[in-house]
Amino acid sequence: MRETLVVSRIPLDHYAELIGAGEIEELRALAKPLQGRSIEMINSTAVGGGVAEILNRLVPLAEELDLNIKWDVMSGAEDFFDVTKSFHNALHGEPYHASPRDFEIFLAYNEHNRTTLPLDAEIVVIHDPQPAALIDARQPGSNHWVWRCHIDLSHPNRAVWEFLEKFVSRYDGAMFSSPEFSRQLPIPQYLFYPAIDPLSEKNCPLDQEFIEQTLHRYQIDAQRPILTQISRFDRLKDPVGVIRAYRIVKRYFDCQLVLAGGSAADDPEGSIVLKEVRREAGHDPDIKILELPAWAPLEVNALQRASTIVIQKSLREGFGLTVSEALWKKKPVVASAVGGIPTQIIHKHTGLLTHSVEGTAYQMRFLLSHPEIAAKLGEHGHEHVKENFLITQKLKRYLALFLMLTRGQ
Repeated sequence: MRETLVVSRIPLDHYAELIGAGEIEELRALAKPLQGRSIEMINSTAVGGGVAEILNRLVPLAEELDLNIKWDVMSGAEDFFDVTKSFHNALHGEPYHASPRDFEIFLAYNEHNRTTLPLDAEIVVIHDPQPAALIDARQPGSNHWVWRCHIDLSHPNRAVWEFLEKFVSRYDGAMFSSPEFSRQLPIPQYLFYPAIDPLSEKNCPLDQEFIEQTLHRYQIDAQRPILTQISRFDRLKDPVGVIRAYRIVKRYFDCQLVLAGGSAADDPEGSIVLKEVRREAGHDPDIKILELPAWAPLEVNALQRASTIVIQKSLREGFGLTVSEALWKKKPVVASAVGGIPTQIIHKHTGLLTHSVEGTAYQMRFLLSHPEIAAKLGEHGHEHVKENFLITQKLKRYLALFLMLTRGQ
């Protein structure tokens, strides 16, 4: 059964106050030659995770520019998502021994989706490994296909990458979130940062009353420091490591820890990791483990805005948009120096980078002891996001790419 796509619509002109009317006019000018051309975005889930969240905001803005754009989600059963989750971890460098059956399952579901998805747009953008083999449906010379990789490919499992590379190398281009993620490929490669929507419910300004109500609902004390990590319950986000860092800080500061997140429809490990997190937390009343649905963006917004420090202690990371979300809210962020996080966190300027549980605890203790430095990091972080990681800038890069792909046609 195919997932129902529900997109959020905010008029493009509403962004003028943040980025300037000139930027809006530039977007309209770039889009004009593309009007009438068909574009299809394809990923593996409509709910949960950064890719679905970005497409939820990007597609309606492109539609407002009169682009003929649609967003489709490939279908798959539990066995497919078990395999692709293993592929995902392996591509991030985790140990994995792939079996021939794993590759057979992957190919079978891609073949099935080639019969059910349109795949006839002039420009087809395939997101991440799960639908990569859809390229087999391409008719020679008929349209343009590009592959958008949102994960860290700097040290991939060799067997999994060699399997996927056979498909990726047949695209017209590949997009990566960081130069370190690029691979040796016979096709052009492009740097595409993920982005947040500053006007979405997750990032828009909130009334203080709503923030206080949210804290009260989850029994979080507004009078004591709040350390927060917002992430899927995924081992690569290291929520257990966050708890261990918190326990070190707790020896020196009477603080609380909030671990809030949900799961993506294409991630079967979420419930297992959540149990591990609850076991590690034990009966500590100051550790709040909140399983939030994807339709709770206002609550996530409130928790980030109420936080004293936001954490992102990932072991591997494609980009980690929760970092930009927190920086946009002028929050000091302590995050691991992995994946695309150092692109967002310029150490000691827009936040603090760490490499271990002990380092994470040390940096949090430092910020709790120096609130004036924490505030300055938050201010610098906000400006960094405004300049580099807003959805309007991502839309501009897509428009430029589409213009290049279709030039002379």
